[in-house]
Amino acid sequence: MEFRPCIDIHNGKVKQIVGSSLKDTGNKAQENFVSDQDAAFFAEFYKKDGLKGGHVILLNSAGSEYYGETKKQAMSALRAYPGGLQVGGGICAENANEFLAAGASHVIVTSYVFSGGNINFDHLQKLVKVTGKERLVLDLSCRRGTDGAYYIVTDRWQKFTEESITHKLLERLSEYADEFLIHAVDVEGKASGIEAPLAQLLGSWGNIPVTYAGGIGSFADLEKLKREGKGRLNVTIGSALDLFGGTMEYQKVLDYMKGAYSHE
Repeated sequence: MEFRPCIDIHNGKVKQIVGSSLKDTGNKAQENFVSDQDAAFFAEFYKKDGLKGGHVILLNSAGSEYYGETKKQAMSALRAYPGGLQVGGGICAENANEFLAAGASHVIVTSYVFSGGNINFDHLQKLVKVTGKERLVLDLSCRRGTDGAYYIVTDRWQKFTEESITHKLLERLSEYADEFLIHAVDVEGKASGIEAPLAQLLGSWGNIPVTYAGGIGSFADLEKLKREGKGRLNVTIGSALDLFGGTMEYQKVLDYMKGAYSHE
C-alpha cells in the first residue's frame, strides 16, 4: 500500500471537488477546497518527499473556456516534477505524446478508450502504439448501478458505460496498461468512508498496481481500505488531507504508510 498524491485542476485552479457534482455545462462543481497555490507548487512539494505515481487530473473538457488555463497548470506541474507524476483528462492517441514529452511518467485515459459505452479496442491499440504499455494508466473510475455492480463512467464521470468492473475485465485490460486508477465516484470528495465492496473486488485481484480514490476521511478509513483491499491497493486522499483543508495530517499519512504511525 502506497500513498499516491493528487493535483486536481478545474477552471485553472487546484481544487478538491465532490466528484459526482461535476458538470460540463457551466463548468460547475461543488467545491470542497480551492487552493491559493498553483499546480507547480504541489508538484514541487511532492517531489521534496520523493512521492511518485501521483496524478494530475484536468477536470475541464477540451471544449471548455477554462481548458487552456487548466492545461497550462497541468503542464507546469509536469515540468516541475519530471517523471514523478501521471496526467489524465482528455488524453487520446493524438495528444498523449505532448504530455509525456512535458514530463509525465504515464498518461491516464478513460473516455477515449471507453467511447460509445464499451471498450474501443481500436482506440486502445492506437494509444498503446504511442505510449507503450509501460506508460499507460487506465482510469476505471466507476459508480454503482442499480444492480449493485460498479460501472465505469466517462466524460469527467458523467456518463455510464456498459462495462462493469470484474476480474475478467481487469485481466483483459491489464494486457495494455501498467496500472489502473479507480475513483469510487459516488463517494469521491465526500470523506464519508470507502466503497468496501469495490475495495474487496480490487484487492482480491491485484495483478498490476491499482490506486483507489474516494471516501477516505480518517485513518480508520485507511485501515479499512488496507484490510478490505488485502494491502494490495495504493491510495489517494484528497479533500480529507490537511493540504486541501481537511483534518488528516499529510505527514502522519506518510508515516502511516511507513508503519511509523498508528491511529489507535
